Amino acid sequence: MSSTATRAAQSAAGPASAGTDGSVPPAGPSGEPEVRPVPEPRQAATDYAEYRLVPSRHPWRWVGTAVVALGVAAVAWSLATNPRWEWGVVAQWFTAQSVVNGLLETLKLTAISGALGFILGFVLALMRLSASPLLVSVSWTFSWIFRSTPLLVQMLLWYNLGYLYEKISLGIPFTDVRFFEVQTTTLISQFAAAVLGLTLNQAAYSAEIIRGGILSVDQGQLEAAAALGIPAWRRSTRIVLPQAMRAILPTAFNEIIGLVKGTSIVYVLAYSELFYTVQVIYNRTQQVLPLLLVATLWYVVITSVLSVFQYYIERHYSKGAVRTLPLTPLQRARRFFATHAAVTDNRARSTR
Repeated sequence: MSSTATRAAQSAAGPASAGTDGSVPPAGPSGEPEVRPVPEPRQAATDYAEYRLVPSRHPWRWVGTAVVALGVAAVAWSLATNPRWEWGVVAQWFTAQSVVNGLLETLKLTAISGALGFILGFVLALMRLSASPLLVSVSWTFSWIFRSTPLLVQMLLWYNLGYLYEKISLGIPFTDVRFFEVQTTTLISQFAAAVLGLTLNQAAYSAEIIRGGILSVDQGQLEAAAALGIPAWRRSTRIVLPQAMRAILPTAFNEIIGLVKGTSIVYVLAYSELFYTVQVIYNRTQQVLPLLLVATLWYVVITSVLSVFQYYIERHYSKGAVRTLPLTPLQRARRFFATHAAVTDNRARSTR
């Protein structure tokens, strides 16, 4: 009786506990077949095709945009309608030969002083990072002195250097041997004093900018490169410099833009750069504001061109820091018009 009941129970449990492929599941610890749960059928994915897309709303953004647009419109209206700006006089003197000559002198001072300043600043930065206490002390003292004194004072000091030293000579120190000797007033002209003052002042700031950029590179990379046997020169040019440039460039371009405007202080030496030329003209014509606008617009043009160069150079050196390079303004414009053209085309097709 009991054996008959056991067979019936096994035959009843067999089909229910069989696997999906008809196989009998393995027996459990007690000798009876394991009963596995049957997986539930997967639900079909939700179809979002019929859902309506609702754009997010930003009311305060539109309020701020409207307020700023009104302010810009008010300023533009004032510039266009106030006759005291004398835009006709500005247009007359903007491309005058004397103003263009002063602009060229400004660009010449900027190029020479900027190049020499950054070269000297690079040398000072390497001196500051060296293991020699004397080189570190000289570099630190140079930066301390020239960053602590106003540029105007430095200009006047170099221009009046002949009062301290009548002659400048080159020879063997502490002897009477002289290879070259010239009067200081002959050597230190207005242009030389301007270049000397701007260069040394720029070098003091450039040294700190370059030193900070070099220190921003992880030293572990240099240790790894040295362990791989890479020469020191290649470590500096292929590992340190490309990464340091990302930290140096923004501040360096700010310094160059500041140098462009800093050349205006050379007017104290009566050197005919842009600002001094404008001063001479408005002292003669008494058209002060229009001539100041002429100088302002030229400074804006120069700094705008430098900003464009800064953007593309920074974009070049950002290749190792970002996965994809940022779009240029031209690429953004093309993308904008292409996107809006596609949207307009889709709307036109939907209305047909």
